Formats: sequence, structure tokens, C-alpha cells
Amino acid sequence: MHFSRLRLSGFKSFVDATEFHIEPGLTGVVGPNGCGKSNLLEALRWVMGANSAKAMRGEGMDDVIFAGSGGRPSRNHAEVMLTVDNADGTAPARFAAEPVLEVVRRIDRGAGSTYRINGVEVRARDVQLLFADASTGANSPALVRQGQISELISAKPQNRRRILEEAAGVSGLYGRRHEAQIRVRGAEVNLVRLDDLSRQLESGLGRLRRDARTAARYKKLSAQIRALHGAVLHARWSEAVAGLAAARGEANQRHVAAEVAARAAAAAATEAVEAQAALPPLRDEETAAAAVAHHLEIDKDRLDRALEAARAEVARLTDDRRRIGDDLHREGQAATDAADQLRRLAADLVQVERDVAAAPERTPALETAARDAEQSRAAADAALEAAAARVAAGQAEARAAQARLVEAQGRLSR
Repeated sequence: MHFSRLRLSGFKSFVDATEFHIEPGLTGVVGPNGCGKSNLLEALRWVMGANSAKAMRGEGMDDVIFAGSGGRPSRNHAEVMLTVDNADGTAPARFAAEPVLEVVRRIDRGAGSTYRINGVEVRARDVQLLFADASTGANSPALVRQGQISELISAKPQNRRRILEEAAGVSGLYGRRHEAQIRVRGAEVNLVRLDDLSRQLESGLGRLRRDARTAARYKKLSAQIRALHGAVLHARWSEAVAGLAAARGEANQRHVAAEVAARAAAAAATEAVEAQAALPPLRDEETAAAAVAHHLEIDKDRLDRALEAARAEVARLTDDRRRIGDDLHREGQAATDAADQLRRLAADLVQVERDVAAAPERTPALETAARDAEQSRAAADAALEAAAARVAAGQAEARAAQARLVEAQGRLSR
């Protein structure tokens, strides 16, 4: 496999589209440190399917995109195209007829990489096998980088074996064998799953047989049910026809009744109009009656209050009458006592006069006693007169109370 051209765009330090021609023979790249010599080798490895960001001297695969500089903005994608001479037709069968193969890898920031061979989008594995069949690739020892010689000297036997396999041109076969083994293991897993599925299908087939028998019974019963349902529907139809005839007769009767009701409704509407015309006077009377009822309600409330006041007055006058009666009884008792005292005093006066007549010598003492008796009699007369005045006042007050009581009873009766 002969590499004829390498085109870089936006890859690391190659911000502008740059083409690197690889002519037959020995091609050398000379330049100071940091000028990008190693970037060419990394571009070759990257376009051949390298998927290790560490191998590209970065933290992530997006680090291969130009990150910008003091005078140039960063790019959002990078693309490397490797032109391969396929004149001997050693490419895979799908590309064997192509004299030139253009392998392109493009990466967009945050979106991952895509591969194309002669404009046809392919997998990364297809690109890796293409170069593995040619005894090269992204991890080929033919791509010697700085410090790799010492690594080869101290490499493990497995790594040396890989170098010999690549030199013998069988690394692609080993890659395909690895893929075939993966597919065989996948096929074995699928066979195990198919065995499980076949057992599940066998059990499901038994269920389906039972369901088929159930479905046959269901169809048979459904046919019987449909026949019975048809008989029931025919019976209902016959019943409905008889009912329809009866309903038509009843509808005729209802129609006659509706005409009678319509005439009655017309008469009722006429009466309603007349009643509507007679409503205003009745409403006026109702308003007047409501006003009268309101006034009567007010009078009733006033009379209720007057009745309560009259009852309270009757109760008060009854108490006054009872008190005056008690006063009259007490004053009468006092008058009786005064009359008894006057009688005793009169008897004493007669005895005193006899004593005066019988004993002139006792005249001064008797005169004195007489004067005392006269004073006592005068005091008793005054007390009697006062008692009589009180009795008269009590009687007058009793008569006034009796008059007020009679008046209150009359008011209560009204």
C-alpha cells in the first residue's frame, strides 16, 4: 500500500488546508522543535483509526481540533484525508476496483468522528481493517515515533508477536478472526436464547391449542346464542308490532284528547286574560289590606303594651287595696281601744265626782286628780280624733283606689 498524499485542515497546528505529498522513495521532514513534524505522524495514525486521545497527546479527542492562537480563532472541526494508491487492487472487495482510495476522517467539536472512503460513509472498524490488511494501521510498528525503538527492544513477547504478524501481513486476518470470534460468541448466546424461546414457544403452543379449543367452543356457543338471540328478536319484533298497533289506537285517542285539551287550554287562556285584567284592582285591594294589616299590627302592639301596663296597674292597685284594708282594720282596732278607754275614763270620772262629793276635804287632791283625768280625757279625745281622721283618710284613699281599680278593669275589658 502506497500513501501518495496527506491533506490536513484544522488538525492541531494545521489550521489552514495543507497538503503533504508523499512521493516514491524516501521523504523527509526537517524543522525545529515545535514546528509540527510529530503532528504529521499523528494525523496519519488518526486518519487510520486511532481512538486513544492519549496517543494524540491530548486529554480528549476534541483536542486534535485547532484551539486558536493570539491572531487566529479556534475551529469547530478538523479533517484529515489520506490518499492511497490501490493500483494493485489489494483493497477490500467493495473498494478493490478503485485505483485510488481517499480515506477521510472528520471530527466536529462535541459530536464525534465520521469516516468516509471515496465519499462513502463507513465504520471506524472498516478503516482499521483496510489498513490492517495492508500490514499497517494506527498502531503499526512501521510508524516509528520518538522513543519507540527502545520500547520495541524492551517490549513484551505479545507486542513482538504483533510486530511479526504485521510484517507477515496477517494482522488483518487476526483482526477479522477476533471479530469472527465475537460474532461466534454472539451467535452462541443467540442460540441459547433461541433454545429458551423455543421452549417458551412450545409452552405457548400448548396454551394456544387450549385457546383454540376454547375458541371453537366459543364459536359454537356464539352460533347458538345468535340463533336464540334471533328468535328473541323475532318475538320482540312481533310484540313490538302488536304494541305499535295498540300505540296507534291509543295515539288516536290521545289526539282526540289533545284536541279537547287544546280547546280547554284556549278557554283557560281566555279566562287567564280576563283574570290578568282583573288583577290590578285586586292588587290595589291587596296593597290597601296590607297597609290596614300593618296599622292593625301596630295597634295590636300598642294595645299589648297597654294591656301589660293595665295589668301592672291592677296588680299595684290590688296591693294598695290590701294595704289600705290592713290600715282600716288597724285604725278600727285603735278606735275601739280609744272608745273602751273613754268608757273607763267616764267611769273613773263618776267615781271621782262621788269621791269629791263624799270628801270635800280631799277637794284639792281630787281637783288635781280631776285635772289630770281631764287632761288624760282631752289627750284621749285628741287621739280618737286623730284616729278618726286617719280612718277617714284611709277610707277616702280606699274609695279612690276602688275607683282606679274599677277604671283599670274597664280599660282591661275594653
